[in-house]
Amino acid sequence: LKSVYSRSMASKTPVGFIGLGNMGNPMAKNLMKHGYPLIIYDVFPDACKEFQDAGEQVVSCPADVAEKADRIITMLPTSINAIEAYSGANGILKKVKKGSLLIDSSTIDPAVSKELAKEVEKMGAVFMDAPVSGGVGAARSGNLTFMVGGVEDEFAAAQELLGCMGSNVVYCGAVGTGQAAKICNNMLLAISMIGTAEAMNLGIRLGLDPKLLAKILNMSSGRCWSSDTYNPVPGVMDGVPSANNYQGGFGTTLMAKDLGLAQDSATSTKTPILLGSQAHQIYRMMCAKGYSKKDFSSIFQFLREEETF
Repeated sequence: LKSVYSRSMASKTPVGFIGLGNMGNPMAKNLMKHGYPLIIYDVFPDACKEFQDAGEQVVSCPADVAEKADRIITMLPTSINAIEAYSGANGILKKVKKGSLLIDSSTIDPAVSKELAKEVEKMGAVFMDAPVSGGVGAARSGNLTFMVGGVEDEFAAAQELLGCMGSNVVYCGAVGTGQAAKICNNMLLAISMIGTAEAMNLGIRLGLDPKLLAKILNMSSGRCWSSDTYNPVPGVMDGVPSANNYQGGFGTTLMAKDLGLAQDSATSTKTPILLGSQAHQIYRMMCAKGYSKKDFSSIFQFLREEETF
């Protein structure tokens, strides 16, 4: 408890933040709003510019972040990027200080999280996996859900930082369980988004007004997050990617990646995921057909184009 107490006493000491993409950028801004000075690194220098202009410190590699901060949050696209940031030639582990708290909010393979945790532990530091749910909107408003895996004694210290960026911070168990929860969530999200797009498309072809159909679905048993919060049909809802030509949000490539993680996890645990596997193939096909940078709700547009699908 002592380490937790002394950490919170020095609560406004600098926090390292690595990875300032669609999600990392608004997350880092919420830490700033709560008065934390930041030590920033991103592989694309342009991503750091607005933070530098705001007076935050930008360094040239993850190792330099670890040298200047003993609490670091990483928010990276893939397992490979996470391994590089921690274990690479200029990675965090090259200069990590004993007792540091390292929180990875990337969505990666649970096996990789466990491996990183072992390496971090050898250096006398603490690693927790804390992937997020809620998307860019929730990242901006500070309403993310964090699913946290790691040593329970360290959860309070992690919660202090994560609470600045999210409204739900849930302890899931040992390292890797945060990733497990996230992978299951995103598999279900992908399946429900495809289902919502198919149902909306069928209704439209049957002559129903899309707004009316969405309204009926959302007061009926088919209602889900994809239909009531993130509808994939342009013109049904404001403030979602479908209203903005599927720009922003959660890219199709990232959804395909998460479904790949679900597939790997299903294989290693001998779990049947019939619709999960199908969703994986659909999102991979979308990536091959030019949708990779569009939001994953562009499955609706894909269905409209694939007349022979």
